[in-house]
Amino acid sequence: MNAPDALVAGHPPPEGLRAAEDPVLRAWLARLPALVAEVLERWELTALPPFRPGGSSAWVAPVRTADGAEQVLKMAWAHEESRDEAAGMRAWQGRGVAALFRSERRGDTAALLMERVQPGVPLASCLTWPERDEVTAAVLRRLRVPVEELLSGDDDPAPDCDAPTADSGVPCADPSATAPGPRTPAPHSGDPTLSSFRPLADMCAWWADSAAQQHAVSAPSLLPSGLVEHGLGLLRELPREWDGERVLLVTDLNPGNILTHDGPERWLLIDPKPYVGDPHYDVLQHMLNDQERLVADPEAFADRMADLAGLDRRRTRRWLLARCVQEAAQFDGAASAALRLAADGVE
Repeated sequence: MNAPDALVAGHPPPEGLRAAEDPVLRAWLARLPALVAEVLERWELTALPPFRPGGSSAWVAPVRTADGAEQVLKMAWAHEESRDEAAGMRAWQGRGVAALFRSERRGDTAALLMERVQPGVPLASCLTWPERDEVTAAVLRRLRVPVEELLSGDDDPAPDCDAPTADSGVPCADPSATAPGPRTPAPHSGDPTLSSFRPLADMCAWWADSAAQQHAVSAPSLLPSGLVEHGLGLLRELPREWDGERVLLVTDLNPGNILTHDGPERWLLIDPKPYVGDPHYDVLQHMLNDQERLVADPEAFADRMADLAGLDRRRTRRWLLARCVQEAAQFDGAASAALRLAADGVE
């Protein structure tokens, strides 16, 4: 049986894992059944069938605890971009994320035991795109905390995973119901402090270097060379020049990572990839996921998200230009949006 097809906790792996091609990830998948079995035994959990189709770098399944409670176990392959997932979730407990009960990192594997969010319908299956704008901005407002306010906690770095899927037949929550309610942070021990979070500038510099190579090799005709140079320059400069409030960022706030919840917090975040820096960055992934509006009028879209999230319009437009140039070689629409923003005078 090939590594991606091996039974994990007695269940076939979801489609997302079976499609893995990266040789390092496939080697991790070969060890995954033993890793999951060890955590299930040590944490006294019984696994149920994993969520499907699942993500490409984590095994995520509902589990039953020794006292019969149903929670979610996430066993994730660590990679650099999302190593601090558990740390971010711990920092945001009580501010709009799923409850985290236990977590640990061992080498290239992270284990997270979390609440099973109910009804757990992804925002991607709910509402119209403009209504999703309002939910996303409201979630960001709850999460936007100066990093200095979080430095007194202890947190645990953990890696990437993809959101569990849910039954799309469950009714969606009211987008206006976003008031936070009391939640209890989970106890952890032996974890590094929040000062271990990396600056956004580090990620953006790496992305800019990678994008420059992609434009030169695979997409030299998509954008004028001057626009590529300017956009990638912005990607490097914007996070470094930010002298406002530094906050803990989600960085991957897409509509698959916001779930409906039947408690006082009607929408909960999962799967953050935390960095520290400029809050304007966190509205970008939401816009990149709505290609129709991104292409039709990127400047108006940026202004709407800036207003909803309480951000500066001009800076949000400049960030969007930088990300569209960076993503132009990766997906349809980004190059068109970058050209439109440049034509509209975004600098």
